[in-house]
Amino acid sequence: MAAHRFYVGVVAITAVVLAIALPAVQAQTEAPAPAPASDGTSIDQGIAYVLMLLALVLTYLFHPLDAAEYKLF
Repeated sequence: MAAHRFYVGVVAITAVVLAIALPAVQAQTEAPAPAPASDGTSIDQGIAYVLMLLALVLTYLFHPLDAAEYKLF
């Protein structure tokens, strides 16, 4: 009978230890922080497009003034 009580105690202690330890085994780590939505390259590219458009408009505005001097036709 003493041996039976001992084994019941061992099984009970083992069950308590496993009940505490097993949920920690399945725990998931936190997800890494998301990447920044804009790292500045898209803003730089937008500014470059605006400046190129401005240069194109200015070129076409000044071109007739330069062409009028040459009187090609």
